[in-house]
Amino acid sequence: MHELSIVTYVIEQVEEIAKENQLTDIESVTLEFGEVSGIEPEYLVDCWNWYAKKTPLIEHTKFLYETIPAVTWCNACKSTYPTLQYGKTCPHCGSGETWLQQGNEMNIKQIVAC
Repeated sequence: MHELSIVTYVIEQVEEIAKENQLTDIESVTLEFGEVSGIEPEYLVDCWNWYAKKTPLIEHTKFLYETIPAVTWCNACKSTYPTLQYGKTCPHCGSGETWLQQGNEMNIKQIVAC
């Protein structure tokens, strides 16, 4: 379960940012991740809830997440298409000369402090 290591990393980053900016109350943290990143949202929320109880700064912080759609680029016809629907084969020209343009990333999108 890599969700726990992701949550650990995110909370450590939030704590560091809070310390640098002298923040004492974090209202919410929003994470964004790609739909083909392998992250299971339910596990991520469970891990956040478990780990947050052990971290005073984060204990009452609302955890939010957004999914970034997976988009693939076709080098042959220079177009994009939804990855989950069509996979590695371009629906426009049938080429397999494609690569994932977005949808595998993970970012801390927003931290809201009071």
